[in-house]
Amino acid sequence: MTEKYKIYLPEEIRSRLINDAELFEFTRSDESVNLNGFLKELIVNYFDQYVKESEDLLNEITNDLSSVKSLKPKDASVLAERIIKNYIRNKDVTGGKSSVITLTVSGASYNTIRIIENNLLKDNSLSGYIKDMFISYLSIPRNKREEIIFKETYDTINEAIERGRLLSFISTSSRYKETVEPYLIATSKEEQFNYLLCCDPKKRNTRSFRISRLKDLFITSESFTIDKDIEKELCEKAIRSPQSVTPDVHAVIKMTEKGKRKFRLVIKNRPNITKIDGDLYHFDWPEMQLEEYFRRFGKDAVVINPRSLRSRLRNYYSQAYEAYGGKKVNF
Repeated sequence: MTEKYKIYLPEEIRSRLINDAELFEFTRSDESVNLNGFLKELIVNYFDQYVKESEDLLNEITNDLSSVKSLKPKDASVLAERIIKNYIRNKDVTGGKSSVITLTVSGASYNTIRIIENNLLKDNSLSGYIKDMFISYLSIPRNKREEIIFKETYDTINEAIERGRLLSFISTSSRYKETVEPYLIATSKEEQFNYLLCCDPKKRNTRSFRISRLKDLFITSESFTIDKDIEKELCEKAIRSPQSVTPDVHAVIKMTEKGKRKFRLVIKNRPNITKIDGDLYHFDWPEMQLEEYFRRFGKDAVVINPRSLRSRLRNYYSQAYEAYGGKKVNF
């Protein structure tokens, strides 16, 4: 079953939701931001937590108001609901421009919307309820919001860590199947993203993967024993910079103005910038992932260093030119 709903939001809230969808790399096949796909995950994964926190807050305020002898319990409950609606949820979004989004739901998200419609609206509209849920979600720190959106991924990782089992997955950054010994989850203080810190069971080197980029996770039947030295190393890296465990090369890429716009828009598998010096963008990132990402930029992103990456992309464009009937180019 598929259904469409109009949700009215303050423009500020809509913009922040789009920003989260972009940061968490929810994209369509044309690599534009998939806001609808992101919102479906948000509604399904945040629903239980939101309902519980809303009920706890309502009960807490109601109990405080009930201590006033002149207030009847029923009046205290009504007043508590008004306080939450008018002074807590809407305090940061009153006024300003509003916009409408079309939310298309199916499967689990459709079932969640139906539960809300049939049980939780009271004197509120569905649009108002969803708006309040989104505002509540955005009040949470980004690394905790990431845990909500990728709840199933986090649950699988934590289970593998607790059971001491090898974990396999596909990282969208490299597209290769990885099998690792999972040790801990750490938050990058600079980015506020979360990373799985782990160990390669064959090479015995430490590794890091951004959790929002992990797909097809599977807990294997193979156990591993905690290596105290590796555990100590990963704990130290978790404090310093968990996202920088596995850089491959230092790359310098010169971008045109069009290239810079592409870089802002093409968010899927986008590498992290180390430094910007005018038109020169610096990256500490795996070379193969840089090649895959910048293949889409053509003349708008030219590799200065390293020579190996420059050669990879030059050969790629040369072969493409030949495939379209051009003469073979020898370098």
